[in-house]
Amino acid sequence: MYKVAVAGTGYVGLVAGVCFAEKGQDVICVDIDEKKIKKMEEGICPIYEQDLEGMMRKNYNEGRLHYTTDYKLAYKDADFIFIGVGTPERKDGSANLDYVFEVSKQIAETIEKDCIIVIKSTVPIGTNDEIEKFIKENLKHNVNIEVASNPEFLAQGTAVRDTLNASRIVIGTESKFAEEKLLDLYKNFDAPKVLTNRRSAEMIKYASNDFLALKVSYMNDIANLCEAVGANVEDVAKGMSYDSRIGDKFLKAGCGYGGSCFPKDTKALHYLAQQGGYELKTVKAAIEVNKNQKLILLKKARNKFKSFKNVNVAILGLTFKPGTDDLREAPSLENIPILLEEGAKIKAYDPIGVENYKKIYPNEIEYTKTPQEALKNANVCFIFTEWNEIKNIKPEEYTKLMKTPIIYDGRNIYSLNEMKDVEYYSIGR
Repeated sequence: MYKVAVAGTGYVGLVAGVCFAEKGQDVICVDIDEKKIKKMEEGICPIYEQDLEGMMRKNYNEGRLHYTTDYKLAYKDADFIFIGVGTPERKDGSANLDYVFEVSKQIAETIEKDCIIVIKSTVPIGTNDEIEKFIKENLKHNVNIEVASNPEFLAQGTAVRDTLNASRIVIGTESKFAEEKLLDLYKNFDAPKVLTNRRSAEMIKYASNDFLALKVSYMNDIANLCEAVGANVEDVAKGMSYDSRIGDKFLKAGCGYGGSCFPKDTKALHYLAQQGGYELKTVKAAIEVNKNQKLILLKKARNKFKSFKNVNVAILGLTFKPGTDDLREAPSLENIPILLEEGAKIKAYDPIGVENYKKIYPNEIEYTKTPQEALKNANVCFIFTEWNEIKNIKPEEYTKLMKTPIIYDGRNIYSLNEMKDVEYYSIGR
């Protein structure tokens, strides 16, 4: 059993810590928020993530999982310290590494034994080198440290499964010793191990996320062309999916991608390339397509509504995708401000994301407990997230509940045939 400390209790840090505890390690999770730590000690998960809360309670009760705000206690005698803090996007598109360096300074000042520091946060290529140099220059005790890159490849909503049953585990080190120690830490994880140097590990993370973002933006571009030429993007995607070189994942057209990874990571890699004197034209195109795609429904609606003043608008889905309460880069955040500015009267439904949305719009929007309440007397409906609760709405309910059943579906959750009795607009069909 290793002593593992994890800095940060967001999606990356908390999921990693809980999963290491599940695999038998002695884990302590560190966060500066005392209220958050207290809630976690009570078994309350600070994020909405399937299976996570149950595993937190189990491993906490069995003594393998601990929480603290005392980083000195957590770091001083750890075998591994995982850094899983946020690297948010700066205005210029670069990654903000302030939190990573803040934790690194704390580690340098407090560790009292040799340890391996593992960067799990998504960081620009070369950051691991900088962190190792920074920590060694600021060490307060005579200890040996090595920094390793171990990027995460989890998706929000399936993060626990993606960690325990990973598609691959990438380990980037500059020594055989660190490599072997991390392989031993991960010996109970049944997944392919990709062993490489730190810079390649950092690049694997960005290259993977940006490639998936490219696929999404490519299909959205194709969907828009399908509308122009009278093709059906779903049939096109199905025809493409049988090609093993393409596969069937990330071919679904919609109103743009969001979340904590794709938007931030595409911009960060594009910025990094520019700093190096190179333009990643494909990634730049993906960013531009996605930016435009988020407003595609509103652009369609402009053909019907020149202004939304006093128009009753139903919004179905606030989060960037189902299975999470995360609003980051969600299409709803692009569209709702415009609708409100024009004087729309909005009723919004989301099964999980309402409390987070209230932090942004506490009074400007009426939030409903059911999608049917949001639809009642609406002049128009926008679907931004394909929650099951929304997909289960029967087509006839739109006719029955809405004043004028006009639906703009950003996730293509209905077939064209079943919506033939209402005014229905989707993506690429």
